[in-house]
Amino acid sequence: MAHDSLYAAPPSGADTEREAGRLAGLRGALGTWDGAIVAVLVVAVLLASLSVQNFATGRNVQFLLLDLVPLALLALPMTLIVITGEIDLSVASVVGLSSTLMGQMWLSSGLSLELICVLVVLIGGVLGAVNGLFVTGFGLPSLAVTIGTLALYRGLSFVVLGDQAVADFPAGWTAAAVQTIPGTSIPAAVVPVLLLALVFGVVLHATPVGRALYAMGNNDEAATFAGVSVARTKFWLFVVSGVVGGLVGIFWTLRYASARGDNATGLELTVVTAVLLGGVSIFGGRGGLLGVVAGVLLLGVLRNALQLADVDANALTIVTGTLLIVSVVLPNAVADVRARLHRRRRRAQLGAS
Repeated sequence: MAHDSLYAAPPSGADTEREAGRLAGLRGALGTWDGAIVAVLVVAVLLASLSVQNFATGRNVQFLLLDLVPLALLALPMTLIVITGEIDLSVASVVGLSSTLMGQMWLSSGLSLELICVLVVLIGGVLGAVNGLFVTGFGLPSLAVTIGTLALYRGLSFVVLGDQAVADFPAGWTAAAVQTIPGTSIPAAVVPVLLLALVFGVVLHATPVGRALYAMGNNDEAATFAGVSVARTKFWLFVVSGVVGGLVGIFWTLRYASARGDNATGLELTVVTAVLLGGVSIFGGRGGLLGVVAGVLLLGVLRNALQLADVDANALTIVTGTLLIVSVVLPNAVADVRARLHRRRRRAQLGAS
């Protein structure tokens, strides 16, 4: 048998079937939304590297990844929430309020920065719990609730600091927020983001909790009859979203060395766009974390390339809004076309028989 292995044997029927299976798997991967987004991301990076000056430099990669850290962190719990059929539009306001509370406590409380960071994360969890209580306890639509808390938390952030900014944080802390991995241009902050993405990915795709989230997104009542605690699960998802918002508030404050009431204003639109662009259905029940990560990177690359090309800031908002609409309309249009083609083939097969 070892001697025979030195020669190329003609393909057997089993080999042909395996090869056909691999090709079918490759076609299936490229035919998914995740595969399409990854392909578009690769094309966008290549085009930007070739056509936009300074895009492919190490310094720009560092700034690009630093810009993506808050977006990627907020997109992780948002993905799980949208898969259950809900949404959290208050995430950017949680970041802003967390930032101003951090600044105010540093300015006037006399507490250590370590303790302040812990308190800010806990407060973020409380802010998320308020959303979860209204959505699951009172049965209100998450869209309406989080639009309300978007305005409430943003308003409170201006009450805390007014139009002032706190900027005298320790230099060691602010430098650590933008520190790179030695010998590379990759910010060290990317490491915890990747670890959290791995945790969220395992929970979503490899645990009963993840399967329960998809079941809730497809049908709440059916999930309840199947033994899933829908209200409790959604409540904790909002709490997790608030905790992550608190973490992002700390990172945002230290990265820019500034606690202000308008920090992260409008970031919720970018987060939702990245999640939907990654293939998560706005109606719940569909989507995966790989596509969301690709969506975050694609959105970051596009915005970074346009900024380097001196495109107006208003145009960036237009691009984000357009991508948001495309990411909602296109998957549904593709699914509709596929369903029509499937029905047409079924009718043709029935007619032939």
